[in-house]
Amino acid sequence: MLPSIMIKATDPQFIAMALAAIAAAATVLALAMPLLAGDQLGKRMKAVALERDQIRARERERLNRQGQQEQRPSLRQAPKAYMKSIVDQFQLGKWLGTEGAKAQLSMAGYRGPQAEIGFLFFRLIMPIALFLATTIWAFFIWETAQPLLVKFAVSLGGAFVGIKAPEIYIKNQIGKRQQSMRLAFPDALDLLLICVESGMSIEQAFRRVSQEIGTQSIPLAEELSLVTAELSFLQDRRQAYENFSARTGLDTVKSVATALVQAERYGTPLGQALRVLAQEGRDERMNAAEKKAAALPPKLTVPMILFFLPVLLIVILIPAVVQVFGWN
Repeated sequence: MLPSIMIKATDPQFIAMALAAIAAAATVLALAMPLLAGDQLGKRMKAVALERDQIRARERERLNRQGQQEQRPSLRQAPKAYMKSIVDQFQLGKWLGTEGAKAQLSMAGYRGPQAEIGFLFFRLIMPIALFLATTIWAFFIWETAQPLLVKFAVSLGGAFVGIKAPEIYIKNQIGKRQQSMRLAFPDALDLLLICVESGMSIEQAFRRVSQEIGTQSIPLAEELSLVTAELSFLQDRRQAYENFSARTGLDTVKSVATALVQAERYGTPLGQALRVLAQEGRDERMNAAEKKAAALPPKLTVPMILFFLPVLLIVILIPAVVQVFGWN
């Protein structure tokens, strides 16, 4: 199997066909992506509306139960039945679920019992599935003669990848959301400052900014909408600001939450604090762009040596070689 792969990999005709197929697929994908892209902002705002309804239902139930212990109504989507049965049967929440995992799920944009149960389910299933897949491949498909210890190590490596895969996926989602919010947050602060100085209340300001900032960052618009809902229905407004800071995990958002809490408690002016924080956010964004620009020359060295320099030498030397050997 491996010799046939090597023969195909060194065949110029096969390489040209593969490159042509990749180029055609990339062209079709580039043309089809705008048509296949859905209304992500609409979906996110619909999810936020459901979250707002859930908060409203929870607060109304708390105010109207009058000492009776009743089950809180929930408008969130229920978890899958088979996932919930497996999680409950093996009690995965005790030895796989942690408070840190719940916080990370919230930062990644996954909320409610469905997200937690799905995370616990995949933390159990992925190591088993990848262990079985790598074991079958190493012992039955891998034709190269290898010691038994090496094949067993490959199986254990697959299980380790399965253990880390859900965590890596969540961390990647957190990184993407934070990057999107970090880029759009200075503009959101400017809009929030304009709304506050125009006489709007902080709830109306958050609601207006969440509607306007959705074109730049859908995650930030979602978080601002959740803050608006919590400010409307939670008893302690400080808790809404702290939840906003915990869900995003950004230092700039923590500073803004602290300034909002101080303004609520001590009556400090909010406009100047928002103006300073917006400027700091823009400076931080510019510093990050400058850092990336400064890191480009070392990163471009290897591609230039591998791709640009040989082409340049060919262009320079081919005419001289043709003249020396007298080729027509």
